[in-house]
Amino acid sequence: MSVIVIQFITLDGIVSDPDGSGGTPAGGWAFRHGPETVAGDKFRLGSTLDDGVMLLGRTTWQLFSRLWPGRDDAFSARMNAVPKLVASRRLTDTSAWANSKVIDGDLIDAVKREQRDVIITGSLSVVRALMADDLIDEYRLLTFPTVLGSGRRFFSVGEPPAYLECLSAEPVGAAVLARYGRAAR
Repeated sequence: MSVIVIQFITLDGIVSDPDGSGGTPAGGWAFRHGPETVAGDKFRLGSTLDDGVMLLGRTTWQLFSRLWPGRDDAFSARMNAVPKLVASRRLTDTSAWANSKVIDGDLIDAVKREQRDVIITGSLSVVRALMADDLIDEYRLLTFPTVLGSGRRFFSVGEPPAYLECLSAEPVGAAVLARYGRAAR
């Protein structure tokens, strides 16, 4: 089992509001580079999406539950079919998006018990909780040639260090997909 984080990110490390749904002044920065940069399996998940489980925080799940169920292309079918775990203390009804369920109990314990690969998309609070417990095996960052200067940073001051190695990097439309894994200790 591996824990894989997928994230849209700017050159200066900002991850907030890539699609503009948050209504921030600089929101929508990822989508300014055209649909070909963000559509489909840009994170190269492949069979991991078919055999794994997605882990989402409540806010990301609520956004995705409004977007994905109405789409009918091949990638959307995979997103709708994958089992989804939602980390939330407030959400109770997950019927808006098929194959979703709220984690019963502690997030860290749920991830440690999981037998399948875990894919986390967005959901910065979930990512940070798993980072703090050193549970992230791989980061797949789709980095856009944008500098915002402010917003929520992926790696923020005061967090424990993460020692990574670059596994691969490739252009994806206007962005670059870089895969980072844990460095040998």
